[in-house]
Amino acid sequence: MKPPYAWDFHSDQPYQLKDRALKRRLRKAQRASLVKTALSGLLWLPLALLAMPFLRRRPVEASRFTGLIIDPLREPEATLGAVTELDVNELLIRVKLWEPDALEKITAFARNLEGRRLLFVLMQDREHIEDAALRRRSLERTFAALAPFGDRFQIGTTINRAKWGFASVNEYLEFFKTAQQLRDERYPELKLIGPGVIDFEYHFAAHAFFNLRGIRFDAVAALLYVDRRGAPENTQTGCDLPCKINFLSSLVMLSPRAKYPLYLTETNWPLSGTAPYAPTSEKECVDGETYASYMVRYYLLALATQQVATVYWHQLAAPGYGLVDTREGWHKRPGFKAFKTMASLLKEARHIALQQRRDRFEMLLQRPEGLLRIFWTNGTEYTQHFAEPRHFIGRDGNTFTTDALTVSGSPVYLIEKDEA
Repeated sequence: MKPPYAWDFHSDQPYQLKDRALKRRLRKAQRASLVKTALSGLLWLPLALLAMPFLRRRPVEASRFTGLIIDPLREPEATLGAVTELDVNELLIRVKLWEPDALEKITAFARNLEGRRLLFVLMQDREHIEDAALRRRSLERTFAALAPFGDRFQIGTTINRAKWGFASVNEYLEFFKTAQQLRDERYPELKLIGPGVIDFEYHFAAHAFFNLRGIRFDAVAALLYVDRRGAPENTQTGCDLPCKINFLSSLVMLSPRAKYPLYLTETNWPLSGTAPYAPTSEKECVDGETYASYMVRYYLLALATQQVATVYWHQLAAPGYGLVDTREGWHKRPGFKAFKTMASLLKEARHIALQQRRDRFEMLLQRPEGLLRIFWTNGTEYTQHFAEPRHFIGRDGNTFTTDALTVSGSPVYLIEKDEA
């Protein structure tokens, strides 16, 4: 990245763009696109809201639902070991177009992931947005290097944040167009994914989904964070996580330019006491135990919508928000065991129903050996009584037996085996 844009290696994202004069110039130059984004929202968001009741459940392949973002350049040997231990098959690797020298290391790392499904996110900087020739050269080099390891490429990311380089949706569509033309000419087997809108700002997605530039998305990616609202069950303008997912899926259903599947390619909660590594202020941060519980509940709520193919947790190893803390060695946080337990139990499960009574939740899934029930609350703890002692699995994989289960914010699993 070139000034005034700069990468924050602590939080793995660009620093805030502080050049206000530059931001004003960019907004002025992209005024027509910004107006179109606003109008797209005014037109399509109400229609998508009205269409939500007509969404149909989509088959979700359980073995592909739990995904994880990994960094090949951060402790590669330990990362490979953790991927094996977690037994996660859906992996996402972020690729910085402005760091071509890293491509060889990423390629070498990908060779060790045979049998796992890889999704590559090609991250932009302002130089690649402004220079079409450079953009094409970088995309061609990246496609050639990584296409042997995976056919899914998210083109660009976080398109609605100025610090990531894009000043408008039109700039993003022009960026995507280069990738689409190159794919059509030389790499017809590749699937190009977009638009990578972050947070609950779907007017940007609407502009991209109903574009008139011939851009088509082979699948849809969204960075759906809810950390600023606290628990994943909490609402924003009356919409909780399942509502936000269904809202986005409704837009995809209406769009002639976008196709399923829908991927949530980034989400997490920042961890308390990890500044400057946390990507937000301390106000949004949570402790490690809360992080682990919120993570599992996010996955369960997303699965219950039956609209999302894969949720990719951001990420395996990062001091401010990862399953592993890398500041002094390689230290697994509670979220690591929680992810491992959840991924293992969901891998062969088929969703049946999510039952909610106020802040009490029970999810029902079918596993080969019987019914899987998952209990949690987003409020006060309560006790659920059973006629006889049952064998439960805690959030982190610990087992215990009781006939009076204390249900809290930490999800608990119960497998009721079918009688032979």
